[in-house]
Amino acid sequence: MKFTTYPLLAAATITALSALSSCNDAKTATAAENAASATAIAADSASTATITTAGNATAADVSTGSPATIPASKRADAATILARPQVPILCYHQIRDWRAKDSKGAKDYIVPVEQFKAQIKMLADSGYHAILPDQLFAYLTTGAPLPSKPIMLTFDDTDLDQFTIARPTLDKYGFKAVYFVMTVSLGRPNYMTKAQVKQLSDEGNVIGSHTWDHHNVKKYQGQDWVTQIEKPTKQLEEITGKKINYFAYPFGLWNPEAFPELKKRGMDAAFVLAEKRDQQDPLFTIRRIIASGYWSPRTLHNSIVQSF
Repeated sequence: MKFTTYPLLAAATITALSALSSCNDAKTATAAENAASATAIAADSASTATITTAGNATAADVSTGSPATIPASKRADAATILARPQVPILCYHQIRDWRAKDSKGAKDYIVPVEQFKAQIKMLADSGYHAILPDQLFAYLTTGAPLPSKPIMLTFDDTDLDQFTIARPTLDKYGFKAVYFVMTVSLGRPNYMTKAQVKQLSDEGNVIGSHTWDHHNVKKYQGQDWVTQIEKPTKQLEEITGKKINYFAYPFGLWNPEAFPELKKRGMDAAFVLAEKRDQQDPLFTIRRIIASGYWSPRTLHNSIVQSF
């Protein structure tokens, strides 16, 4: 592994990775992640209550196919996709108790252990059913039915506590999730190993790509697409033995120039954060919200209802 290509990652940054995931890079990124503006929400959100569902089916009960089985000719156009009610998608980072050195801003990305468990219990008690990206893709592109009260749970940055704490908590309620892996950190202290990533995949969770070292996609030039997307994606495919179809932008930051580059490298959809979706290619700007460490289960529920 060479750190000379991206000197910001060398030494100091690798040390910082152990203390806080790379998602505290910029004020603009934080603003984009924590909350969409009222205008964006009003213009680009709809009640999940109107989603066509499959009654009380669980995620496993609904057969939706995958992007590979849905030909382009059968996929809806952008306007139709944008018109479908959005499915709530939560984004988590670290699951651990706050420390004295954690900044006020960092605590948005760090959900205390008991708070996380309470949030997930609330979702289960409220009748939410966790879905996976292939189901979401089929729903958006073909109108395929979803379970009642669908929600997607996603985890960014490969933190070890996602395996040791989040995984057993989700298992308790029969939930599966999406783990967007930043490959530079694999095997490092406080991060997952390749074997743990494979185990998550083998257990029915979905592994997605989250770049090599969390470099801002809006700044990519030349070989960055190979270093940050192509090589890490191939590595994840070797680890899991499965095709990697989905990508999450670091910091939630994106530009339309990224879409063809991601498609060239096998991505079928990509996930942003709270910003408004791209009107021409909404599959590459699927919205999520940060599940804040400050939120009680009730606040989380209210945020889900208000944001989607």
